[in-house]
Amino acid sequence: MDIHKLMRGIRGKRGEGKTSTEGTLWCAFGLLVVCFAAIPAHAHTSLPGYLALHETNGGSFDLVWKVPTAEGPPPAIFPVFQPSCTISRPLTTEQTAGAILERGSIQCGPAGLNGTAISISGLNVTILDVLVRITFADGSSVQHMLKPLETSFIVHKDGKNRIDAWGYFTLGVGHILYGIDHLLFVLGLLLIVRTSGLLLKTITAFTVAHTITLGLSVFGVVHVATTPVEAVIALSIVFLAAELAQHQRGKDGLTYRQPWIVAFAFGLLHGFGFAGTLSSLGIPSGDIPQALLFFNLGVEAGQLAFVGVFLGFLHSLRTLEIRWSVWTRPVPAYAIGSLASFWFIQRCAIIF
Repeated sequence: MDIHKLMRGIRGKRGEGKTSTEGTLWCAFGLLVVCFAAIPAHAHTSLPGYLALHETNGGSFDLVWKVPTAEGPPPAIFPVFQPSCTISRPLTTEQTAGAILERGSIQCGPAGLNGTAISISGLNVTILDVLVRITFADGSSVQHMLKPLETSFIVHKDGKNRIDAWGYFTLGVGHILYGIDHLLFVLGLLLIVRTSGLLLKTITAFTVAHTITLGLSVFGVVHVATTPVEAVIALSIVFLAAELAQHQRGKDGLTYRQPWIVAFAFGLLHGFGFAGTLSSLGIPSGDIPQALLFFNLGVEAGQLAFVGVFLGFLHSLRTLEIRWSVWTRPVPAYAIGSLASFWFIQRCAIIF
């Protein structure tokens, strides 16, 4: 299958049919990018929050509360405990790269937290997940992932609260689908790649590359600061937009000649971005292989779903006969480049 033939759609018997249909397609792609632009602040705020509770003695817990700030001010969310829990050590706040940390202690009486509810206020109006991890004095532990549609849970020491393979898989799917910057990079590749065989090779190269760096980061072999990585990821999208714009002027760059090389090179970078989610969860060493496998499978499932929807979108546009001016063809390149440039400036401002 030739992707560019699919994109050209229906041609009229005279030359104007081709121009108008291609204009329709490129304008539609521009509108798709405008949809991405409608939520710029959420480009990568799918990094999870983290609530850690460590029982020091009967009913007393040291608390660590972590809220991501990779895209600006932290969301207005905070943990809520049963009324009998009181603050026994005042919270202290510190700013770290990409997050705000609060540390303190709470006292919940002799019975502790077992059988009680923990909720995250304000989570329902975000796109965040929050991992809750509780370690009890007897060595047992509880972990649960709260989401915008599930903002509370009941603590059970009997093992009912545990993140399974499906939990890590859905976290991966959600991360890629809410990671608008990663999807915009994939969209840029889809607009450039010419044939289905080359598309398969390109997507595979991107997958292999980010799997490598994701694994190296989660296992602690390589440590890279999250915020600078996010800035360079935005710059990688600007690069693809520039390649698209040059193609409009009749000049094909490296991405058009060898797209899989570009996909692999930038895939290594995007893998560090994916790792920001998994590494921040404080996963026990024994759970890392399972978490890495199913989180990565979730990322790939979400990515393939996006590719499938996009190709289906292209196919459906073949039936359109709306006439648009030829000037609409550069719209996708400039829309993608403008949005990615905004993210790059925004993330650099956070660094400095």
